[in-house]
Amino acid sequence: MADVTIENIPVHQVESRLRRIATPLPVPETRAMLEDSRRYEPRSMGGQPPVMWDRAEGFTIHDAFGNRWIDFSSGVLVANAGHGRREIGEAMVRQIEHGLYHNYCFPNEPRIRLARRLCELAPEPLKKAFILSTGSEATECAIKLMRTRGRQMRNEKDVILSYTNAFHGRTLGAQMIGGIPALKDWIGHMDPAMVQLPFPDGFRCEDTSFDFFEESLAGLGVEPRNVAGIIVETYQGGGASFGPQEYFQKLREWCDTWDALLTFDEVQAAFGRCGKMWGFEHYGVVPDLMCLGKGISSSMPVSAIVGRPEVMDLYPPGSMTSTHTGNPICVAAALANIELILAEDLIGNAAGMGEVLHRELWHQLKPFDARIGAIHGKGLVAGVHVIQDESLTPDGQLAHDVVWHAVGRGLMLFAPVGLGGGTIKISPPLCITEEAVVEGVSVLAEAFADSLGK
Repeated sequence: MADVTIENIPVHQVESRLRRIATPLPVPETRAMLEDSRRYEPRSMGGQPPVMWDRAEGFTIHDAFGNRWIDFSSGVLVANAGHGRREIGEAMVRQIEHGLYHNYCFPNEPRIRLARRLCELAPEPLKKAFILSTGSEATECAIKLMRTRGRQMRNEKDVILSYTNAFHGRTLGAQMIGGIPALKDWIGHMDPAMVQLPFPDGFRCEDTSFDFFEESLAGLGVEPRNVAGIIVETYQGGGASFGPQEYFQKLREWCDTWDALLTFDEVQAAFGRCGKMWGFEHYGVVPDLMCLGKGISSSMPVSAIVGRPEVMDLYPPGSMTSTHTGNPICVAAALANIELILAEDLIGNAAGMGEVLHRELWHQLKPFDARIGAIHGKGLVAGVHVIQDESLTPDGQLAHDVVWHAVGRGLMLFAPVGLGGGTIKISPPLCITEEAVVEGVSVLAEAFADSLGK
């Protein structure tokens, strides 16, 4: 029998306008279901705080027993427009009542409308969109397109560059280009033409110059002319870490010089998350391909890759498809979500509330400076990098304890991520208010004090 041990959450009973914790956690009545999860689902599904979500509204999470949390997770950066948005639900219901649930690659109006809308919103020259199901599927497609184009030019032009500590998904190709060794130990036979370089975050990699990029590439024995493409997260998901604008502008020039494709993995960054429609706008460059997912629908499994038409058209009809491409119900959710984000200026709110979030993090977490190596992010995404000491070694145990205490005080966070599991990721829905941001960060500060015995 699988291990069914359920970790208790330290509870701090609280009642505020936005939060309520009034029971033990996990709630005793949910233990049987949580034990069934341990028995019947893979052990890997047990990594999150053991709270049974019942419903979610806007930026709050509710269980079935009267507990309520401010949400700093967005269900892992999905609910950009907010949880349970009526407009999104109504769009899906209309599609269900219309009677088309699935139709593979046969033309359907909702899918074509979403492709057109994405291309209208994307900058030139990104004017074709392929609708898929998951972020991993989008990054796999980007790998395929970059390498296909490179090998059409010359067989040796097949190198795909990515970055250390990067995360691009959990499928084979996505993990090969990922930069976290522990996540790809299982592969065994790595593609030697998939190469990782240091990411210029100024923290784990202090040298943020583009000269260092070129020196690192030469040190790995890679000839620039053999690079088919570069894929980079707009910000590294494991730490909410951005690079310098100048670096990425030079990277764009480098790709143009060597005829390599530049792909931004925007799965976590797009649709307003960083205070701009597309996260890469912070760099003042445009990629050749971008991968989209998560916040595209604020709810349903749908993703996309958007790119230059001549690249997107590399494969003939019937040879680059997906069973659930543009599922009509998921597409209905995505279309409604995008219009909500635009109509309610949630991008502007993300920019404004992002300033509040980062100001409060720097202010309220200052007493714990010795255990925080860096605070990264832009807009409504942040990564609090928890360390053991001045060596900057990640402290995964402290990060875990802080998250569990925060959940026990009514702030919903997902389990720590990034190098050594040492980063507390903050990513509330873009509809969050200043009151909720300030209160949420104060709970996080209390959780640090709880965990450190202060």
